[in-house]
Amino acid sequence: MGLSSIITLALLALVAVFIIIIAFIVAGIYNRFQQLKNGAEATFNQIKVAMKKRLDLLSELLESVKSYARYERDTFERVTKMRTEVMKASTPQDLQKIDAETRGILGNIIVSVENYPELKTSSVVQELMSSAKSVEDEIARLRYTYNNVVQEYNTRMDIIPDSIIARLMGLKKLEYLHFEEAVERRPELNWNI
Repeated sequence: MGLSSIITLALLALVAVFIIIIAFIVAGIYNRFQQLKNGAEATFNQIKVAMKKRLDLLSELLESVKSYARYERDTFERVTKMRTEVMKASTPQDLQKIDAETRGILGNIIVSVENYPELKTSSVVQELMSSAKSVEDEIARLRYTYNNVVQEYNTRMDIIPDSIIARLMGLKKLEYLHFEEAVERRPELNWNI
């Protein structure tokens, strides 16, 4: 075995090691994208469960205050329909639409409670309103977590070498989840939502 054969083998070994290192780097980057995507999907599903809790509470609140305020049957039916829709939601836009509708209904319930002192002092209504606040806090916390995961995923899509690998693997940016933040504004009393 001559010197040129040893040099050739050494170069081949060096190329093989380089290829293995590159393969591990690519696999590591791809695996991190998958971890982030799975984390976003898990959090998205937790948001859907929390929004279903919100809708369950809305149903109970509607029942509790219906003798004081005029409700249309459509409101009850819409809440029931949204309970199904929220679990079928597959995009942030689906949840944003449901969120806007449920916030409108909840706002109308809050107005009813404010307008009737008997409702304000009702222990059932107070307990349900407290539970609703807890669910709202949970949804806000989960939305924050989801958007943080999406931000990291999307940032990785913009930096090198991650962006190159993402393009080669056909990965796309994830969408942020934006809910209406107009909670400070007093909702209008309108049961035809």
